[in-house]
Amino acid sequence: MANLDSALKDAMTIDGAIGVALVDYTSGMTLGVAGGTPEIDLTVAAAGNTDVVRAKMRTIEMLKLNDDIEDMLITLGGQYHIIRPLTGSNGKGLFLYLMLSKSRSNLALARHQLRAIEEQLEL
Repeated sequence: MANLDSALKDAMTIDGAIGVALVDYTSGMTLGVAGGTPEIDLTVAAAGNTDVVRAKMRTIEMLKLNDDIEDMLITLGGQYHIIRPLTGSNGKGLFLYLMLSKSRSNLALARHQLRAIEEQLEL
């Protein structure tokens, strides 16, 4: 089992990783951050994505779908942003937010690696 710091460090080893954060989507608070760039405030980006997660959760509830979000992908011109809600009982209300360089990453492999990190994360 990995603690938060080692999980964030592991996520930064994913090819093309720009930054990663663990976020509480009920409050918008960032619980941990690794990486980032001077141009991108990862805390602001992560907090902004809480609205995306909340909206999708509400939609699933309104549609009465008996399902959960595995991950969400936002594709920009030069980046991929992956949002992965935590599934464990300790991770309720939290998500991992990973920013990737589109030109230096393999999206399928990154999703697989982020899932493995999420499964090992112990809070």
